[in-house]
Amino acid sequence: MISFTDTARNKIKRLLEKRGGIGIRLAVKTTGCSGLAYVLEYVDAYTGDDATINYAQPDFSVLVDKKHEVYLDGMTVDYVRQGLNEGFEFSNPNERDRCGCGESFRV
Repeated sequence: MISFTDTARNKIKRLLEKRGGIGIRLAVKTTGCSGLAYVLEYVDAYTGDDATINYAQPDFSVLVDKKHEVYLDGMTVDYVRQGLNEGFEFSNPNERDRCGCGESFRV
C-alpha cells in the first residue's frame, strides 16, 4: 500500500487539473551513489495492464509496476515546502539508508 498526505494529494490533484491526465506513476530507477531514486511521472491513460498495480485515490490513479512494488510498498508521499524549495518527499520504511545528497537510497 502507498499512502499520500492530504497536502500531497491536493498538490497532485491541482497539477492534474492544470496539465490533464488520469494520475501518476511511481517507480524507482538505478542512479546515484546509493543505487535507487524515486520517479514520479504523469499518466495520461491506463489500459488495465496486468503488470501494473493501481493504488487508486479518490481523485486520481497511482500506478506502480509490480516489479517496483517491493521497493515502494508501505511508502508515504508528502508535499513539502521549505523556504524557497518545494517538492514531493518520500517516507519509505523499506529504505536502509540514503546517500549524503539525498538523491538516492538503498533497500
